[in-house]
Amino acid sequence: MIEVKGLTKYYADFPAIQDLNFHAERGEIVGFLGPNGAGKTTTMRILTGYMPPSEGTATIAGFDVFKQSLEARKHVGYLPETVPLYPEMAVWDYLDYMARLRGVRNADQREEQIEEALELCGLTDRAESIIGRLSKGYRQRVGLAQALVHKPDVLILDEPTIGLDPRQVREVREVIRGLGRDRTIMLSTHILPEASQVCNRIVVIHKGHIVAQDTPERLTAALTGGQRVLVRVRNDGAGLVEALQKVPLVTAVHPIGDGSYEVESSRDGDPRPEIAAAIVGGGWGLLELRAAGMSLEDIFLQLTQETEEATEQAEGTERTEGEEEYVEVEEEVEE
Repeated sequence: MIEVKGLTKYYADFPAIQDLNFHAERGEIVGFLGPNGAGKTTTMRILTGYMPPSEGTATIAGFDVFKQSLEARKHVGYLPETVPLYPEMAVWDYLDYMARLRGVRNADQREEQIEEALELCGLTDRAESIIGRLSKGYRQRVGLAQALVHKPDVLILDEPTIGLDPRQVREVREVIRGLGRDRTIMLSTHILPEASQVCNRIVVIHKGHIVAQDTPERLTAALTGGQRVLVRVRNDGAGLVEALQKVPLVTAVHPIGDGSYEVESSRDGDPRPEIAAAIVGGGWGLLELRAAGMSLEDIFLQLTQETEEATEQAEGTERTEGEEEYVEVEEEVEE
């Protein structure tokens, strides 16, 4: 439903995003993950027809967002970071107004779609409430409802839980998960738990470049190069490291204190049965054995750090070459 190829946007000479390539299918919630200023909002504004790209293409439901903007917009529901609400209007009246703007002309059809949007967003009992009197969490739900009222195939949500308290965040996340069953949702955030709890695929963007995209599980496997298991034993574990290193597939064992060990293994099989047998057979007293994947925060920090180091190295190389040229010219002048 969303297809992005070579997308680039310049503000004057500054590249906000460069050569972005990604896609999102129906029924998929894709997390657009990155720090503030990474280019998330710029990308979403291009996808919603708010601004054209400098280079590249983006399509929504097969329609080019620049060349076929009106057709593409019919398939998109957009929740910007600042929700476009009229606080003096009642919820129903506001959604009716937005549905008319989106081209839902038939009164019966419009009423049906408003009721559906209210139900999906948990607003049925707030239909007659004045928007300005609602809590921030409910106003965010109204923002979601306006993005849904014309029944789009694609939802683009820019920081949908920003500024909400923990209870409101949970409520909005539940709504988004429900909406993602039969729609394509692209969700931008810099909040790592949000991406891990809501999204089934992650696109990591840093300084305008995509540095990784995959499921959290596959990103973890790719970065660690294998699997990690956490074990905890009853006694002091004397000799346990040596015993676990002899288990097939185990590549490394790291004591982490309090009788706990992190065991790394290759991806060729599951070593947990043999690990358990080695611990029990050696009399160490197995208390816990579980998979220990990297958190999304670990993944994000590693990816962005690698990008920073690569950039610094490239800039350092360019600077060194420039300095060498300067030295050569200076020597020629002295001669």
